[in-house]
Amino acid sequence: MFTIKEFEKDDIERVIDFERELRRQEPDTYYWEPDETYRRQLEQSFEDERFNTALSFIAEKGDKVIGRIDASLISSRSDASCYSAYMDWICVLKSERHHKVAQALLDALREKCKEQGVGVLIALMANNEEAQSFYTSVEHASIHDTGIWIEIK
Repeated sequence: MFTIKEFEKDDIERVIDFERELRRQEPDTYYWEPDETYRRQLEQSFEDERFNTALSFIAEKGDKVIGRIDASLISSRSDASCYSAYMDWICVLKSERHHKVAQALLDALREKCKEQGVGVLIALMANNEEAQSFYTSVEHASIHDTGIWIEIK
């Protein structure tokens, strides 16, 4: 069995272990290593006001992290209400998939969004078969567009 909790600063070491295991299980999917710079950035993110709208949860099985979801409230004056949130990442260890971990992470995020007054959660979809299968199974969701990445130079 697993539990879902908000990602806190004290979880960083276990989250980094999760990310290393993720890369071990799927070396052709994740191309950078969670190094010391990444650890420092994670630590600093808990003190940086730019992350005040971050919503992050982890799935735990015993003392190990087996999944993670990250999102952010979208504060744009176009709707002037912070009615939307952007789901940046959801991932579960390959060895733990098909145990409804991703669904539980998404449910926790949805509940937090509801508490924050968010009505729409927006996500870009990964283009692999497993991700597509997950996204098409999400209740109360519809697929509208793909995404575009624009570099800021």
